[in-house]
Amino acid sequence: MPLDFLKRKGPETPEPTAAPAPVLEELSAQDYDLKLHYHGKSSEGVRMQAGPKALDELPGMLQGLAISDVEVIEPLPVEYAEAQPVIQRPSEAMQWLSAHHELSPIARHALVVLESIGAIDLAFDTFACSMLHGETDTSGYPEYNAIVGGVVSHWDEATGDLIIRAVVGWGGKGVRGDTDRIGGKTLAGLLTQILASQYAVGLTPFERPVPAAGRGGLVCAHCGFASAHERAFYCPKCGMRLLRG
Repeated sequence: MPLDFLKRKGPETPEPTAAPAPVLEELSAQDYDLKLHYHGKSSEGVRMQAGPKALDELPGMLQGLAISDVEVIEPLPVEYAEAQPVIQRPSEAMQWLSAHHELSPIARHALVVLESIGAIDLAFDTFACSMLHGETDTSGYPEYNAIVGGVVSHWDEATGDLIIRAVVGWGGKGVRGDTDRIGGKTLAGLLTQILASQYAVGLTPFERPVPAAGRGGLVCAHCGFASAHERAFYCPKCGMRLLRG
């Protein structure tokens, strides 16, 4: 019987190990950066005494200040309650595009800027907007330092009076220092136009109603508008009091 198990075993040959990867002390990389700046200003509200008739004066309040056509954007009905200009949320972005695809590039730009910073809310607001300063690009969209805006109205939930205020906005890719000064001057001009209205009563603190979560509000018996706000007492579109059962 062979006695192989008594033989001495030689040293085992170690397995070859991979050489460590060299550490790069300096890495050449391409940097990418995009800064979007949206800015806006809003005035105090002006209380109007004429009720729904004062809505007809909204476009005229931009006379002498507008450098493009004045567009009146009414509150959105309940089917567009989730509309937001946020491309990362496809369903909300599609609602927003569906609601505003017929507007001009200037009006759409104004909505993107002012809705993004919370200066207007189309659940309640009626917005008469235009380009107020600056230039457009070759596609018709305002440049980053162009000022857009106009006058915004909503119905006071406590009294049913119409409240109108001035609002301006600007922004996009780029920054320009004197735009803020021009925006303030433009806002003052808009507020002067509002106060010059024959229906103006005086300044009032601006308190916009807060939307409530839920299935939506009532349908106006006067104009048929379906409110997106279940606690609204007055129709955002025509100002008539909503009837409750």
